[in-house]
Amino acid sequence: MNRRFFGHPWGLATLFSVETWERFSFYGMQAILAYYLYFSVADGGLGLPKSSAVSIVGAYGGLVYLSTIVGAWLADRVLGPERTLFGGAVVIMIGHLCLALIPGVAGVGAGLVAVAFGSGALKTSSTVMVGQLYAPDDRRRDAGFSLYYMGVNIGGFLGPLVTGAAQSRVGFHLGFGLAAIGMALGLAGYIAMRRQLGGIGVEVANPLPRDQRRRWIAVAAGVVGAVVLATVLGWLRASNLATVVAVVTSLAAIAYFAHILRSPLISPGERRRVLAFLPLFGASVVFWALYQQQFTTIAVYADSRLNRRVFGWEVPAAWVQSINPVLVIVFAGVFAAMWTALGPAQPSAPAKFAIGTSLMGVAFLCFLPMAGGGPGSAPILGLVGILALFTFAELMLSPVGLSLATRVAPRAFQSQLVALFFLSVALGSALSGVLAGKYDEHHETPFFLTLGVASLVTGALVGAAVPWINARMRDG
Repeated sequence: MNRRFFGHPWGLATLFSVETWERFSFYGMQAILAYYLYFSVADGGLGLPKSSAVSIVGAYGGLVYLSTIVGAWLADRVLGPERTLFGGAVVIMIGHLCLALIPGVAGVGAGLVAVAFGSGALKTSSTVMVGQLYAPDDRRRDAGFSLYYMGVNIGGFLGPLVTGAAQSRVGFHLGFGLAAIGMALGLAGYIAMRRQLGGIGVEVANPLPRDQRRRWIAVAAGVVGAVVLATVLGWLRASNLATVVAVVTSLAAIAYFAHILRSPLISPGERRRVLAFLPLFGASVVFWALYQQQFTTIAVYADSRLNRRVFGWEVPAAWVQSINPVLVIVFAGVFAAMWTALGPAQPSAPAKFAIGTSLMGVAFLCFLPMAGGGPGSAPILGLVGILALFTFAELMLSPVGLSLATRVAPRAFQSQLVALFFLSVALGSALSGVLAGKYDEHHETPFFLTLGVASLVTGALVGAAVPWINARMRDG
């Protein structure tokens, strides 16, 4: 096997590169999105209420990961992961161009929908392809996903710095335009490095019969029509978007798990592994509901409560979104090396889920000493420390969850079980928008205390279930 990329197959470098640029564009846009929605028109924004702005951001984050179902279905049944990835990258670039060039609500609607569906297609396919680089029992697997995750965070670090500076000096639309350029660079690099993949991702795991294609096209048209009708009738509003996405995602997850578990295409052993994945799905939902507060509650917190003056210069609020990615860049290699060195002595994947969820609870409790102050009173170093806990929790759960999803996935549902993991992110992201609507900067203590305790309790429950989960996965 080719070992030229830090001891890993060279195809990992190709996927590392495209994901870096995709995350540059994604996080660069998302870092300024809430501000664009609630800043006044005089300041270049749309002037929406903060509660509506964070609901839209949460709903958009949920839609990104909800659309992984569509991307996974296309990869498994129509295009294969590799072509789905390529098409997703093109759609993402178009979405950023809509945000940059079309003013007002129309640009936001068209741009966010395109970026969401493009990202859903790209994320699922790239994750599956990373998994295909390794044999199921290859001990480099978790380390490879951690390196891949480092690429995600290099893009996540640079994107907010570039778009935040552009937004503060020139305006929001330049920031969105730079996100589009970043995705274009990622697409060009992927085309140049495509041959290094060695043919992975080409196979369509469960091809859709031609006589069923019209039916699925009709289903897609029906869904689009229903969304348009709900919007026209006023059922779908900015203020309730996150709640609607959370409900839809919950129903989709239940239906998807039921479909996989009842399928005649999976063996009894595969069914046991999927059942063991259920409590980890729940833990992941709680984790992401707190983690994605970076783009809702913490974005508002950075704008209104944080003292951002460093050596007499005020740091742009959007730059706060680069703190977590740079910490991941620093520590992802450390975690990858640690898992490799520990080998069979490392905690099991379910144990890592329990630790990661508990750390998120501790992070939110750390907001309590800074609660209750006035505008600009919270020290920036305090937030850096809290985001460090976010980072350690993320490295315990997120890349490990991706690796676990590819390992336990039934053969006929390779991309779709990864999509189910992303559905936990979708539900958590939507819930982050719902929860952020409850945040009151004048009464912070109940908010941070409730979220912290809830996450600690979830971590303890998963920890207690670790032996049962491990046994089901081994028996499968």
